[in-house]
Amino acid sequence: MLEEYLPLLGLIIFGNIENLVLSSQGVVAGVNPIKLGIASICVVSAWLIIGTFGTQLLINYVDFIEFIGGFAIFVLGLQAMIKSIRGV
Repeated sequence: MLEEYLPLLGLIIFGNIENLVLSSQGVVAGVNPIKLGIASICVVSAWLIIGTFGTQLLINYVDFIEFIGGFAIFVLGLQAMIKSIRGV
Protein backbone atom coordinates (compact mmCIF):
# COMPACT_ATOMS: atom_id res chain seq x y z
CA MET A 1 0.00 0.00 0.00
CA LEU A 2 2.81 2.45 0.80
CA GLU A 3 4.45 1.83 -2.56
CA GLU A 4 1.80 3.86 -4.37
CA TYR A 5 2.63 6.95 -2.31
CA LEU A 6 6.41 6.78 -2.80
CA PRO A 7 6.39 8.93 -5.98
CA LEU A 8 4.71 11.69 -3.97
CA LEU A 9 7.03 11.47 -0.95
CA GLY A 10 8.81 14.76 -1.66
CA LEU A 11 5.51 16.55 -2.04
CA ILE A 12 4.25 15.10 1.23
CA ILE A 13 7.37 16.17 3.15
CA PHE A 14 7.57 19.68 1.74
CA GLY A 15 3.82 20.14 2.02
CA ASN A 16 4.02 19.44 5.74
CA ILE A 17 6.89 21.89 6.11
CA GLU A 18 4.84 24.52 4.27
CA ASN A 19 1.90 23.86 6.59
CA LEU A 20 4.18 24.60 9.54
CA VAL A 21 5.37 27.83 7.91
CA LEU A 22 1.81 29.00 7.27
CA SER A 23 0.77 28.12 10.81
CA SER A 24 3.68 30.06 12.26
CA GLN A 25 2.67 33.04 10.13
CA GLY A 26 -0.79 32.86 11.67
CA VAL A 27 0.65 32.83 15.17
CA VAL A 28 2.92 35.80 14.41
CA ALA A 29 -0.07 37.66 12.95
CA GLY A 30 -1.90 37.21 16.25
CA VAL A 31 -4.49 34.65 15.18
CA ASN A 32 -6.17 32.72 17.97
CA PRO A 33 -4.04 29.55 18.30
CA ILE A 34 -7.05 27.36 19.16
CA LYS A 35 -8.94 28.43 16.03
CA LEU A 36 -5.76 28.12 13.96
CA GLY A 37 -5.16 24.60 15.29
CA ILE A 38 -8.73 23.51 14.59
CA ALA A 39 -8.62 24.98 11.08
CA SER A 40 -5.25 23.34 10.42
CA ILE A 41 -6.49 19.93 11.57
CA CYS A 42 -9.60 20.26 9.37
CA VAL A 43 -7.57 21.22 6.30
CA VAL A 44 -4.95 18.51 6.85
CA SER A 45 -7.69 15.90 7.32
CA ALA A 46 -9.44 17.03 4.15
CA TRP A 47 -6.18 16.86 2.18
CA LEU A 48 -5.50 13.40 3.60
CA ILE A 49 -8.84 12.17 2.29
CA ILE A 50 -8.46 13.93 -1.06
CA GLY A 51 -4.87 12.72 -1.39
CA THR A 52 -5.71 9.12 -0.54
CA PHE A 53 -8.48 8.79 -3.11
CA GLY A 54 -6.87 11.14 -5.61
CA THR A 55 -3.65 9.14 -5.62
CA GLN A 56 -5.53 5.96 -6.41
CA LEU A 57 -7.41 7.63 -9.26
CA LEU A 58 -4.66 9.78 -10.75
CA ILE A 59 -1.46 7.78 -10.18
CA ASN A 60 -0.71 7.97 -13.93
CA TYR A 61 -0.30 11.75 -13.65
CA VAL A 62 2.05 11.70 -10.63
CA ASP A 63 4.80 13.73 -12.36
CA PHE A 64 2.42 16.52 -13.31
CA ILE A 65 0.77 16.55 -9.87
CA GLU A 66 4.12 16.62 -8.10
CA PHE A 67 5.33 19.51 -10.28
CA ILE A 68 2.20 21.60 -9.67
CA GLY A 69 2.23 20.82 -5.93
CA GLY A 70 5.93 21.57 -5.62
CA PHE A 71 5.50 24.83 -7.50
CA ALA A 72 2.61 25.85 -5.24
CA ILE A 73 4.68 25.04 -2.13
CA PHE A 74 7.58 27.07 -3.54
CA VAL A 75 5.37 30.09 -4.28
CA LEU A 76 3.71 29.99 -0.85
CA GLY A 77 7.08 29.69 0.88
CA LEU A 78 8.51 32.56 -1.17
CA GLN A 79 5.47 34.67 -0.34
CA ALA A 80 5.89 33.91 3.37
CA MET A 81 9.57 34.84 3.30
CA ILE A 82 8.95 38.10 1.45
CA LYS A 83 6.26 39.12 3.95
CA SER A 84 8.49 38.28 6.90
CA ILE A 85 11.43 40.21 5.46
CA ARG A 86 9.27 43.27 4.86
CA GLY A 87 7.82 42.94 8.35
CA VAL A 88 4.23 42.74 7.16
